[in-house]
Amino acid sequence: MESSPRAVGVAASASLALLVAALAAVAGAEGGYPFGFTEGYYDGTCPSVQSVVRSVMERHAAANPRTAPAILRLFFHDCFVNGCDASVLLDATGSMESEKDAEPNASLFGFNVIDDIKSELEKSCPATVSCADVLALAARDAVAMLGGPSWSVPLGRKDSLTATSTDDTKKSLPSTTDSLSELVRMFGENGLDERDLTALSGAHTVGMTHNCKHYEERIYDQRGQGGDSIDPSFAALRRQECAEKNNEPTVPFDERTPAKFDNAYFVNLLARRGLLTSDQVLYSQGCEAGDLVKTYAMNGEVFFADFARAMVKMGNIRPKQWWAPAEVRLKCSVANGHY
Repeated sequence: MESSPRAVGVAASASLALLVAALAAVAGAEGGYPFGFTEGYYDGTCPSVQSVVRSVMERHAAANPRTAPAILRLFFHDCFVNGCDASVLLDATGSMESEKDAEPNASLFGFNVIDDIKSELEKSCPATVSCADVLALAARDAVAMLGGPSWSVPLGRKDSLTATSTDDTKKSLPSTTDSLSELVRMFGENGLDERDLTALSGAHTVGMTHNCKHYEERIYDQRGQGGDSIDPSFAALRRQECAEKNNEPTVPFDERTPAKFDNAYFVNLLARRGLLTSDQVLYSQGCEAGDLVKTYAMNGEVFFADFARAMVKMGNIRPKQWWAPAEVRLKCSVANGHY
């Protein structure tokens, strides 16, 4: 018996509705976690995951103070290049470039820390915890170890099989000389708003830079005295260091409390002592970012709350082709079956 045109139409409409609902679920509801992400994702399969990540992080941080800031930066550089899929951890192969070799990633550090965490997890929970989730948890613990906030991390990410080309990686990451409008655009493409941008930029309350090329255009103008947006004494100090250290001094992003995660970064911006152009542009009059800089400088608790919320939101960024094959890598630097 043939179906009537009306019955076919109803069935087609129902199928379309189910498809739309499914896609919406996978994409994630506004303000919620992507489909399949839960804080208790490993409760039944690897209940020790959080303690393992924390213990290995503590061991490495005790041995090297650079560890915690480096892991936080590593997570950011992973998520901004086609989502939080651990693609930044992959080594190059004969047929694939590595994101590690892109210019903005040349100074990334901490890959061995993630490898050690993964190795420990493979002993207790073989082929269970993704490298992407390891990195998300390690970044959270890194902030807490430095005196910053902690938060519940939604888990369930999978690892990509391939990395993004070095050219596309460079295009996906903010530059140290970006304008505020460019930063807002780039963060917006990842589903992050101006509040997220300002809060996440506060990660520069820790960490160092080791080359004057990242801020030379900020400390020099045509007269060699620095621009109007920079404190003259700060510019002079940075120029002196660059001259004495052959343009390779080690300079903290936050000169006040470089090893502590706090709101001093925003206090620096108010004083026109932000190190990078992309830092100082946040303190622009008449914009949301500028107002937030003042708020965070006066109230560290507001900054901590917004930072934690923004980190969860950034950690929810999925690859653009979220339906593409993915896996739980057994070794974070190599896709399964390629070693």
